[in-house]
Amino acid sequence: MSRAFIKEGEGQSLDEIGPGMNALINYLSNDNNGVRVYEKKNYFSDKHGRLLHEMSNGLTYALNDQSKWYIVWD
Repeated sequence: MSRAFIKEGEGQSLDEIGPGMNALINYLSNDNNGVRVYEKKNYFSDKHGRLLHEMSNGLTYALNDQSKWYIVWD
C-alpha cells in the first residue's frame, strides 16, 4: 500500500506512541474506528508499582520504566 494512503498513526504499535495521556487517547480512539476512548479513572497500584489508567475500552494501561505504554493484565 502506498504511504500516501496510510492515515496518520496507522502502523504504530502501543509502545511506539508518546508517553502523554493525549497520545494514548488518540491512539486508542483511532484503533477503535474513531470512537472516542476516554480515561475512566487512574490510581496507583502497589502490586504494579505505578500509576494505572483504566480506559473506557475496558482495558487498563500503564507506562513502563522506559515511558512506553503497555496493557496491564491482572
